[in-house]
Amino acid sequence: MSSVLRFSLPPVAGNSRRRQRILASADRQALFSRIAPVYDNLNDVLSLGQHRIWKRMAVDWSGAKQGSNVLDLCCGSGDLAFLLSQKVGLDGQVTGLDFSSEQLVVASSRQKLYSKACYGNLKWVEGDALDLPFSDCYFDAITMGYGLRNVIDKYKAMKEVYRVLKPGSKASILDFNKSTDGFRTSIQGWMIDNIVVPVAAGYGLSEEYQYLKSSIQEFLTGEELEHLALKAGFSSAKHFEIGGGLMGNLVATR
Repeated sequence: MSSVLRFSLPPVAGNSRRRQRILASADRQALFSRIAPVYDNLNDVLSLGQHRIWKRMAVDWSGAKQGSNVLDLCCGSGDLAFLLSQKVGLDGQVTGLDFSSEQLVVASSRQKLYSKACYGNLKWVEGDALDLPFSDCYFDAITMGYGLRNVIDKYKAMKEVYRVLKPGSKASILDFNKSTDGFRTSIQGWMIDNIVVPVAAGYGLSEEYQYLKSSIQEFLTGEELEHLALKAGFSSAKHFEIGGGLMGNLVATR
């Protein structure tokens, strides 16, 4: 199966804050749609392939196992979803959800190209991380790679993750780490200015990747992410610094 399911939400009349959120979300949706064709190549180049290791760690931390029903939220072109597919096997189910139809087209194309038997357990859904189209306590595990930083309302996103997770299950959220260490922060900023943006410029995407630096600066520290998860209802939350502190992974248990 490689179809993309779409869920449309009705407009909320008379609610200017809601309309502003949708507009800002649409801007980010357009940004990720523009970079979709070269997203995977850029990730490999910019991380020297290390992102594949970090994503495997995120999947391992999720607790997904054979037969699990799991969600990869903000799935992009599907890297985490494909790893989850191998974890849960033919008896499991993996749903990849993203707000960018272009990213989902890339993910679906990769699914057909790789053609592994276990990838038959994958389905792709176009939807909103702030209003998930799933019933309560539906998933055995959830992953989210480089997505929480980009949602408009991080608390609401965490509440939705909590809602659709089964009791005792885990969410594993991988993203750039907003360090409290000034030296690490300066290194991160230098790398974005002198490596990430120039490389992206070679793909004609310098403006799109300029957004990266501001999104990290506006993100939460590891301690703040732990507090956010607990506030959303999770029973425990632990943030792990990886990649020399440049990346981080939040593990939250419902």
